[in-house]
Parts: sequence; structure tokens; C-alpha cells
Amino acid sequence: MENKELIRLALEARERAYVPYSHYQVGAALLAKNGMVYQGCNIENAAYTPTNCAERTAFFKAVSEGEREFEAIAIVGGYAGAPTGYAYPCGVCRQVMMEFCDPKSFRVITAVSEEAYLEKTLEEMLPHGFGPSDLNGG
Repeated sequence: MENKELIRLALEARERAYVPYSHYQVGAALLAKNGMVYQGCNIENAAYTPTNCAERTAFFKAVSEGEREFEAIAIVGGYAGAPTGYAYPCGVCRQVMMEFCDPKSFRVITAVSEEAYLEKTLEEMLPHGFGPSDLNGG
């Protein structure tokens, strides 16, 4: 799947964000290695800590459906209207990505549109990350 299509799906997911407090809408589209795409949006809560990011929503949907191998994620975010800046995943989302993705090959695409995007590997986004291989001797 091309980056532009993944970004389009993230933009679509962004429209479903539940953000009555911050009004900052984020959408994510997670590409599994088998070609399936799982969309996620951010879901806020008045208590704040139960809030869930778009990236984790997409991962948790995929994992709950039995998916374990992933290729890329596209992320878009911004206030009402079109995204105006790049929305990078928070530290908790990066850690979730470390749990399920190869940091050297998993692609993180942050975008403001289908034409304007940046792509990095998870390793570039989370250098020296702590993952499952650290718990079983390397």
C-alpha cells in the first residue's frame, strides 16, 4: 500500500475522534504485513488518564483481532479543519510500537496531507528503545 492511501485512511479516522476537551483530533492508519489496515482515533476522557491516543487505538484493535505483524502507521493530527502540523506519537505510543514492531523496518509516517508527509523508522523515533528482546537475553 502506498503512503498516500495510508494517509488518506488516517485522515478519515481523524474525523471520528472524540475530543470534547482539547479539540485536537488525531487519526491513525496501521498497516499489517498481511495488507489489512486498522484505523484509530484519539478518544478523550474527562479524567484525562483514561484518554487513548489514535495510534494505540489502532494497535489495540489490530491486536485484539489477532494481528501481530506490522509494516507502517500513518498519523495525522490537528484542530478542527485540516491538519496544520506534523503529529508525532507520544512516548507511550512509541513504547506500544516497540512491543509489536521491528524498530529497524517499521515505518512511522506523520502527515499534514497526502502530499506533505515525513517518514522515519521506529528506531529513528525511539533510539535505544526497550522491547521484548531486552527481556529474553537480547
